Amino acid sequence: MPLVRARIAAAIGLHARPAADFVRAVTETELPVTIAKVGQEPVDARSLLEVMTADFTQGTDVVLGLDDDKYRSPAAQTTLERLKELLETQR
Repeated sequence: MPLVRARIAAAIGLHARPAADFVRAVTETELPVTIAKVGQEPVDARSLLEVMTADFTQGTDVVLGLDDDKYRSPAAQTTLERLKELLETQR
């Protein structure tokens, strides 16, 4: 399963606008992306409710992943890298 680590940059974490922007970007990929705090169970990154209730605060290290090995490809990895960049540059 492809995985990428990122650090939440937004001052308010993944709440309100940053969460909505992130979920919108994930949904546009049409891939089953998950997000989790390091060492915790992942949540569906396409769900605004799940993302907002997971309490991803500024500075939190997270893991972005794809639930299925069928998504193991350079394109999927590139998608995760773009989502990582979004999380690490949102303000």
